[in-house]
Amino acid sequence: MTSLRDYKPLRLMAGDAEDLGVISACLQDAVAKLGDFAFIPEERRFAIVANRFLWECAGERHAGPFARVRAGLHFDDVKSARFQHLRTDAKDAVVELLALRFEPGDDGAGEIIFDFAGGGVIRLEVESVNAYMSDISEPWRTRAKPKHEK
Repeated sequence: MTSLRDYKPLRLMAGDAEDLGVISACLQDAVAKLGDFAFIPEERRFAIVANRFLWECAGERHAGPFARVRAGLHFDDVKSARFQHLRTDAKDAVVELLALRFEPGDDGAGEIIFDFAGGGVIRLEVESVNAYMSDISEPWRTRAKPKHEK
């Protein structure tokens, strides 16, 4: 896809590490405010809303057009959430997601790990990989494309 006209909202679910890798690729370079992350212990859910970069619309050589869309992501069966090297009191602080990954434990349980630019990490202790991601807005154009170190 090389045009915003061809954009179709994503709706994905993950039930294992391979599926989570697909969601991770879609959310690479997403930006969010720390206040847009929520762990809801009584529902055993962790949710975020982020501005996802539409790599799939950036053209064959990633030359443009560039766009972002609001995306919601939530994990079910979450036992705990730990934030490392992130100031959870700074609700307006913006973080850039680099990757999501799964470190397996026993019987399908393990940890979902969010890796952020600058070294911040969120670790979710989960009973299983149980994730859902959906685009929840119309895309909007942006001039900037995320830059990566080689």
